[in-house]
Amino acid sequence: MNPSILILGGSGFIGRSVCEQLVREFGGCANITVPTRRKQHGQAIQILPGLTLVQADVNQPGVLQTILPGHDIVINLIAILQGSQAQFEQAHIRLPRLLAEACSATGVKRLIHVSAIGAATDAPSRYLRSKAGGEALLLAHAGLALTLLRPSVVFGAGDRFLNLFAKLQAVFPVMPLAGADALFQPVWVEDVASAIVRCVVDKATAGKTYELAGPQRLALRELVQLAGSISGHPRPVLPLPAPLAWAQAVMMELAPGQPLMSRDNLASMRVPNVASGDLPGLAELGITAHSIAAVVPGYLAAGPDRLDAWRAKAGR
Repeated sequence: MNPSILILGGSGFIGRSVCEQLVREFGGCANITVPTRRKQHGQAIQILPGLTLVQADVNQPGVLQTILPGHDIVINLIAILQGSQAQFEQAHIRLPRLLAEACSATGVKRLIHVSAIGAATDAPSRYLRSKAGGEALLLAHAGLALTLLRPSVVFGAGDRFLNLFAKLQAVFPVMPLAGADALFQPVWVEDVASAIVRCVVDKATAGKTYELAGPQRLALRELVQLAGSISGHPRPVLPLPAPLAWAQAVMMELAPGQPLMSRDNLASMRVPNVASGDLPGLAELGITAHSIAAVVPGYLAAGPDRLDAWRAKAGR
């Protein structure tokens, strides 16, 4: 029997890949609902067979209880990387609470929740602490068949990570870099999506937590150098000492729009963004992790129209 799946955050970076892989997995016969505050944000996925876009703000009380009935599984991908304490609590704690309450009220038990490697109540950043708060709330909620997924930093076509550093190096002759020694274990967005699909298919994943990480541990400076090399604009990296890094983050926060780096991002990087080795990962889900080198060459700054070429290159 094909499932009926509600995906929160389905029109975002990871969500688009999840929707496409679910359609492929079930031959277009799964019923997939993606709520979004603005339907234009879902243009890339609205043509997928079996997928319905619903204009709704899931943060509003009662909305989830209206949408949830008739669904077998909920996937929560909603997250923010930057914001105030209130914004982190809204996205990472209050929304999971609303979701858990709506699941109880409607009888939906299966939930796949995407958190983050490094989430902990004593973590140095609001981002990681709020992620841990959301996890704890869901784990304490009786009756949920919950799977927690904790990815490292996610890269892929149109990401705001490798693409950002590639674009900056196309403009600036040198890269002053805060947190240059911070460790990451980047994971490909398609591998993350595959993990989510495996959890949808395999009921035995309920009650488990998985760390999703790629095959390489790299310092931020190495990732920046890799992005510059692949994009054809390699630049010298100038690591910034902590006081200058902090000042740079403050200035970026004062600039209009979403900052390239915030003080909370810097605080997060004090915790290695790598798999602990204490929890199952992609391999236990039957997925071979792809390295950046295997996926990215020639596809940095790829837009949505390049997704097919990207996936063909990786044999997806």
